[in-house]
Amino acid sequence: MTENIISEYIFEHRKALDNFEKNSSDSLTRAAEIIAKTFKKGGRIYLCGNGGSAADCSHIASELVGRFKKERKAMPAMTFTADPAVFTSLGNDFNYSSIFLRQVEAYVRKGDILWAISTSGSSENVLKAILKAKQIGAEIISLTGRPNSIIESHSNCCICANTEITSTAQEIHVLAYHIICGMVEELI
Repeated sequence: MTENIISEYIFEHRKALDNFEKNSSDSLTRAAEIIAKTFKKGGRIYLCGNGGSAADCSHIASELVGRFKKERKAMPAMTFTADPAVFTSLGNDFNYSSIFLRQVEAYVRKGDILWAISTSGSSENVLKAILKAKQIGAEIISLTGRPNSIIESHSNCCICANTEITSTAQEIHVLAYHIICGMVEELI
């Protein structure tokens, strides 16, 4: 039984990875170019996502603010889940669907990037943030799990893991954002 579980996870991962390798090159390149151009013009990246995707947002921000592989100037990136006082007060005083929207209103400016992560591609609070950021004039980069999602349709660039399995989508997302961070370091 244990071997079946292991084999099933590895099979699903390989299937998603093969699809990612065949179909994501253009999107990865586009995302890296958007980010590099934004940083060169003085823009910033703001990230949002729920659960494991929130943790991925922190990981991305740390790679950009700190370093990925190269010693270089810090790149401005911030996740909307980093400050628990702000995050929980917004959920309490407004509602959970507005936790990212309010922060977009506070921080995001024309020429910035909102990098949104939703394995379902339909998280209400992420979608509200995207719509507000677009209205402001920000670029939208997204990582999703399922193709043809509502979030993908509102993104300037979407990297889709193309799987129904949340954990597999998250695994592909980690690879995607590591590739993007490496490309951005080369472009900057």
